Amino acid sequence: MLLRQVIGNVFRRLRRERGITLRELAELAQVSVPYLSEIERGRKEPSSEILAAICRALDLELSDLLAEVQFDLTTAVRSTLPVQLQTAAIRVEDRSARRIPSGPRAYSAPATAYTLVA
Repeated sequence: MLLRQVIGNVFRRLRRERGITLRELAELAQVSVPYLSEIERGRKEPSSEILAAICRALDLELSDLLAEVQFDLTTAVRSTLPVQLQTAAIRVEDRSARRIPSGPRAYSAPATAYTLVA
């Protein structure tokens, strides 16, 4: 995932959360609607001046934008990492002492103990 795509996704999400149309944000930031649309879709890499203008229009600090971008990048990376489970073969051994029951109180089935060996 490219940084410009994450920035665009964050701008789009914040704009929608605030209930602002693309045209309204473009006017507030003093950029063209097509250019802002390209930024939101991750097709254009905005300059620092454009980033600052869009942040001002959204009443957003640049540091807050970067925190949102960092969160989205971290989430995206975690969701694409393959999960690897390390397993070991387990062998079951019967380690119980065998006793032959005798007498009237003898159990019908002997107790069994197992040991797991990795």
